[in-house]
Amino acid sequence: MPDFFVDNEVGAATATGQGEDVIRIAGSHTVVELMRQGLSPEAACKRAVERILRIKGDKAKDIQIGFIAINKKGQYGGYALQKGFSYAVKSEKEERLYKAKSLI
Repeated sequence: MPDFFVDNEVGAATATGQGEDVIRIAGSHTVVELMRQGLSPEAACKRAVERILRIKGDKAKDIQIGFIAINKKGQYGGYALQKGFSYAVKSEKEERLYKAKSLI
């Protein structure tokens, strides 16, 4: 279940995976608010994934959640709960597939 949030002053974030757990932490909104506090897109995504891992505990091994974010400066990043999450970036400068870092 995809989740998406945009704030024109900060940037945007989206999530995919176990939707109920993303919604539980207002996932994409949380990532944007963390970027507002000064975190990079990747660091904000990681913090959201860490929050889900704390909540799920041992049950986290049975799900996958990935976040992707971009800020107003054009910086982007992603992070996932488990290995195997990728995201693509296409711009005038590049077209590339990234393997997101993960906690598990």
